[in-house]
Amino acid sequence: MKKEAAGHRQGKDCRPVRYGPPYRAGMPDGRRKPERKHMVAVVTSTGKPLMPTSAYRARKLLKKGRAVIFKYRPYFTIQLVDRADGEVQEVEYKSDTGSVHVGISVCTEKKELLSEQRDLLENEPEHHNDRKKNRRTRRNRKRYRKPRFDNRKKKPQEGHEKWLPPTLLHKMEVQVRLFREFCRVVPVTSACFEMGKIDTQALKAVSKGEPVPEGEGYQKGERYGTDTLRAAVFLRDGHTCRFCGRSVKDGAILHVHHVGYWKGDRTDRLANLASACEQCHTPANHGKNGILYGKEPEFKTLKDASYMTSVRWIMLDEIKKAAPGVQVSVTYGVTTKRKRQELHLPKSHVNDAFSMASFHPKKRSDTEYWKKIPRHDRVLQRFYDAVYLDTRDGSEKKGSELSNGRISRNHKKDSENLHRYRGYKVSKGHNSIRRGASSLKPGSIVMYKGEKMTVHGTHTRYVTDKDGKTVKKVNVQFPRPASDGKKSASLKKCTPVSRVYNTGWKRYWITRIPPRFRNGWGTLH
Repeated sequence: MKKEAAGHRQGKDCRPVRYGPPYRAGMPDGRRKPERKHMVAVVTSTGKPLMPTSAYRARKLLKKGRAVIFKYRPYFTIQLVDRADGEVQEVEYKSDTGSVHVGISVCTEKKELLSEQRDLLENEPEHHNDRKKNRRTRRNRKRYRKPRFDNRKKKPQEGHEKWLPPTLLHKMEVQVRLFREFCRVVPVTSACFEMGKIDTQALKAVSKGEPVPEGEGYQKGERYGTDTLRAAVFLRDGHTCRFCGRSVKDGAILHVHHVGYWKGDRTDRLANLASACEQCHTPANHGKNGILYGKEPEFKTLKDASYMTSVRWIMLDEIKKAAPGVQVSVTYGVTTKRKRQELHLPKSHVNDAFSMASFHPKKRSDTEYWKKIPRHDRVLQRFYDAVYLDTRDGSEKKGSELSNGRISRNHKKDSENLHRYRGYKVSKGHNSIRRGASSLKPGSIVMYKGEKMTVHGTHTRYVTDKDGKTVKKVNVQFPRPASDGKKSASLKKCTPVSRVYNTGWKRYWITRIPPRFRNGWGTLH
């Protein structure tokens, strides 16, 4: 059996747990996929949440007409037609909060109902910076724009004096929203969240091998005794270049260099800054073969560690407001780790969430991994570069790869001129402007000439009809040829069967527990 077919996917985002091999959707080696034990939420005719049921029982209720579909997202929920009330059990909602990965476990005294890992957006600051740049560009196009005062005061959160940045606010609201939506369809009686205060100064001291600060040591940080960040960098490095050893006494002119620039880390923390002289801080040394490339900062960024310290109390108040009737408690990482070791469970976000609170049933649930994705593509215009044949090896390369090295008018031609190696033009460059979004997304199913086809994508273009009018024509693309041999067809000839909607979440992994381990966590090792 191949390693990929067995489902042993590597990577830090999704490591399979030790108690069972994960199964992909679609089983590439032809094995029969085991039935997924879906949790289906149930509400009464009056909207009161009841205990969840299985997918098998939900299908039976829907076929008999005793239930109707209540909602699809974020959890599939059915509504009973002939029941207005019912008995419920105690349900615990447990969450391992974080800035990137969030572990969720919902348990009763007998079994685990839900086990999920939610991965939040990591490039949210880049999205905000792009929007700010585009917004300023649009304003600069207005030639006679009246001056306006800065009357947009940053408003703090309701009930708090502290203002949160948009990136932190987004991460907090996503977790609060998941808890609120779950409490609407499941009778949650208690909730437990891991919210700990992390001492970043102690972490920095431990990583450097220095003693942990005490008392007045917390008041004397890295920039103690300096006025600016630039002066703090030079004072720490002794006014000496960290790459060649030249100092100010030798006549060197020092610059502040971002050490982790090559991997996109351009933060202005002191660990990511270094002193570099004018001979080392050159464009050539910034390349892959330069002396500045590939250097690591003194220690990793602590933005994920400081996230919970900033939002924990605001998040706790928002969680209590989301579900007033639920008893909310807070735990810490030390307590979670001790309990997880007592249960003999490996380290993971879902296992940390399972180890919280008081319910630790032996019957575990399969784990689903979800990733947060952007809902909208705000780029309306894209440029596709021309493609040429390289006369040296005959390969196809873009025009930017075979350029003369001049980026702008102020840039001198000091690099190699590759323009002379351009051969036959395979395709010319063009701009693509998106004027509207199609209702069909990739993955949707349409009926084309009596055959069900999966939508690979849509292409919109404007053509001229017989009367000389410009009309919009939408073509639907298929991943495989249809019965007539065509891989695309007009939207008018396709009948939608099922549509795919961008809910903001994408499931990318499922870890299934084998039957021999399903009824006991004590036998996992």
